[in-house]
Amino acid sequence: MNSEQAADSLEALGNATRLEVFRLLVQVGEQGAPVGDIQRALKIPPSTLSHHIARLMRVDLVTQQRQSRVLICRANYDTMNELLGFLTDNCCGGISLPRQPVVA
Repeated sequence: MNSEQAADSLEALGNATRLEVFRLLVQVGEQGAPVGDIQRALKIPPSTLSHHIARLMRVDLVTQQRQSRVLICRANYDTMNELLGFLTDNCCGGISLPRQPVVA
C-alpha cells in the first residue's frame, strides 16, 4: 500500500458512519452481513447506508456479493491488514530527524 492509498482509506474511515459500518463488518467476520441487517443494526436509512458502503468499496475496504436477492457485505481483511501494516511499518525504529538549531 502506498501513501495515497492509505490516505484514501483513512479518509473513508474518517466518517463516523462509515467507521461504524466497517467495524461492524470486522466484528461479524468472514461470513459478512446482509445490507438489511447492517441497516437495522446501525439504524441507518437504506439510501445513506448504500452511499457509505459504496465509498468503502471504492477504497477496497469492503466487498459486496449478491446471493440471490440479498447483498452480502464483507470487510476486506487483506486491505485492512495492508493499511495497518502501512501505519505501523518501522514502528518505534528510533529514526533521527534533522533538528533545527536552537536560537537563544
